[in-house]
Amino acid sequence: MKKIIIPIDFSEHSEYALKTAAKLAKKHKAELLVLHMLEMSDIMLSASDGLQNQKAAFFLQLAEQKFNKFLDKDYLSDVKITPLIKHFKVFSEVNNIALKQDADLIVMGSHGTNGLAEFFVGSNTERVVRNANIPVLVVKNNVSDVNFDVIAFACDFSEETIKPYLNAVKMFDNVGAKVYMVHVNLPNEKFMSSLEIEKKVVNFFAKAEGSLGKLEDVQYVSDYTVEDGILNCANKIGADLIVMPTHGRKGLAHFFEGSIGEDVANHSTLPVMTFKI
Repeated sequence: MKKIIIPIDFSEHSEYALKTAAKLAKKHKAELLVLHMLEMSDIMLSASDGLQNQKAAFFLQLAEQKFNKFLDKDYLSDVKITPLIKHFKVFSEVNNIALKQDADLIVMGSHGTNGLAEFFVGSNTERVVRNANIPVLVVKNNVSDVNFDVIAFACDFSEETIKPYLNAVKMFDNVGAKVYMVHVNLPNEKFMSSLEIEKKVVNFFAKAEGSLGKLEDVQYVSDYTVEDGILNCANKIGADLIVMPTHGRKGLAHFFEGSIGEDVANHSTLPVMTFKI
């Protein structure tokens, strides 16, 4: 991990993300690209009128002053930081910056309180998650430890989740983390028998790993919701991080096929990382 992008809006939750990213940067000797999206109207950015140009320059100067103050933190003293101010209107364009900068991870703060619909959907965090081609780490509070020794990877063992699984394993194997696969069986039309689940898991690992050596790392959970199953299992195994695949623009809801598993990130006290399918 060489470059980490942190989009900030100067809020308390932006600082949670910045602190977490700083810890990761120190651990991996990475550079922090701290990004502020300065939202100006097309009219102001393109106007030839002298007054409009003066207004744009004034707002840019204010943003730079606020940015410099926000980055004046003791916990950033030993971290390489590159501040970026971009004149974009939407956070969905963070992915373009990540690709241009060849970044490895995006870290964002969020304040969701009533489910992932409020945690992601319609928020800047949601826009970043849905458009990002690289992993996105979402935090809601101060993360005391970024070692992430135990990972709970929420998975339905479909073939389309093989790619995010392999990307996650590659990232966490480098730091010696233990990745548990969590499958939640629900008492509804999605219910599967033990034999059906096992066949699906065997097919998944045969194609993903070429072996069945990681069958012992699968956690089978029966619960009323995907959310409850993942959170209860994460607590049981002592997870430090929950990892979830996402369908990009289709969002996390598609992965959970209409369940209320979208509440996972909101109700979890753990950080949540998404990998694009």
